[in-house]
Amino acid sequence: MSGRAPALAVDPMLRDPATRIVVCCGSGGVGKTTTAAALALRAAEQGRQVVVLTIDPARRLAASMGLVELDNTPREVAGVDEAAGGRLDAMMLDMKRTFDEVVLAHASPERARAILANPFYQSLSSSFSGTQEYMAMEKLGQLRAEDRWDLIVVDTPPSRSALDFLDAPARLGSFLDGRFIRVLLGGARGGGRAYLKVLGAGFAAMTGALTKILGAQVLKDMRTFVVALDTMFGGFRERADATYQLLKTSGTAFLVVAAPERDALREAAYFVERLAAEQMPLAGLVLNRVHVSGAGSLSAERALAGAETLDEADDHPLTADLLRLHADRMRLVKREQRLLARFTAAHPRVAVADVPAQPGDVHDLHGLRVVGAALAEPA
Repeated sequence: MSGRAPALAVDPMLRDPATRIVVCCGSGGVGKTTTAAALALRAAEQGRQVVVLTIDPARRLAASMGLVELDNTPREVAGVDEAAGGRLDAMMLDMKRTFDEVVLAHASPERARAILANPFYQSLSSSFSGTQEYMAMEKLGQLRAEDRWDLIVVDTPPSRSALDFLDAPARLGSFLDGRFIRVLLGGARGGGRAYLKVLGAGFAAMTGALTKILGAQVLKDMRTFVVALDTMFGGFRERADATYQLLKTSGTAFLVVAAPERDALREAAYFVERLAAEQMPLAGLVLNRVHVSGAGSLSAERALAGAETLDEADDHPLTADLLRLHADRMRLVKREQRLLARFTAAHPRVAVADVPAQPGDVHDLHGLRVVGAALAEPA
C-alpha cells in the first residue's frame, strides 16, 4: 500500500527501553484513540510498564479496555497478558482536577484554599481557552516524574489543536508577562488607586475600562486570583518548559495518525511539517482503515468486463454482482494508493505503517491486539 515509503518499525520502537514517551496526534475520526490503546497494550504485553493518557474527551478508550470509566487517576487494565512482566494503566485528563492538584502541591494550605474558592479560578480551571493544553503538559510532566512507568502513551485531542500543548509554555509566559496581568498585580499589591496614580494615568484608565466591561466584583476576583497564584505560576511555567524540552529528546516518538482520505492526509501533512518546525522526533505515519483485496491481480476494469459478459449471457447473476463489488473495492484501493503516493512524494522520509480496515468497531482487548499486530507488520 505504501509504495516506496520506508516501513515504520513499531515493535523495535516499543521494545526499546530508551523510548519513554509516544505521542499519537492527528485529526478527528481517524482511529487515533484506538491506535494509542493498541500501542500501549502491545508494549505492555512485551514487558513494558505502560500508562496511556487520553486527552480526548470521548470515552472510547475506556470502553475498548473494559473499564467502566476513566478519570484523572491511572487505573490498571485487567486482562493484559502479563507473561512478559508488563503492566498497563489507563487514564483520561481531567483538566480541573489537574489544576487543583497543581495548586495543592505548590501553594501553602491557606493560599491553596483561597485559590480553589476563587470564582475566577473556578471558571479558568474548567473552561478557559488553553487550560486543557496547559494541564496536558502538566500531567505529562507529573507522570514522567513519578517514574512508575517506563513508557507513557499520549492520545491527543482531535484536529489541529492536538499540537497546541507544544505552545503551552510560550503562551503561558506571554499571558503572565502581559500588561493586563501587571495591571492586576500592581493594583492589588499597591493599594489600588493610590498605587495606580503613582504608576500612571494609563494603567488607571485601563483598570477603569476593565471595571466597566467586567464589573467590579469580577475584576476583584481576578486580582485576588492572580496575586495568589503569582509565585506558583513561575514554577508551573518552568515545569511546562521542562516537559516541552523532554518532548524534543530522542526518548520521545511522535506518531501521526491518519486515514487514507484527502482531508485526513492533508491534516497529517500539517502535523508532519509542524513537528519538523518544532524539531520534535517524528517516528512516522500510521495509516488506519486501509482497504485491501485478496484478489488484487483482478483489476476493476477486468472485473467489470467479466460482469458485462455474464449479463449479456444472462448467466450467473450472483457472480456478476460479486465482480461489480470487487470492481468498486479495487477502485477504492487505487484511490487510497494515489492519495498516499501524493503524501509520500511530499514527505519521502516519513515511515509508514498500514492498518487494514477492520470489519467492525474495536471495542475490546482482542480487537486492540489485532490492530497492534497489524501495526507491527511491515508496511
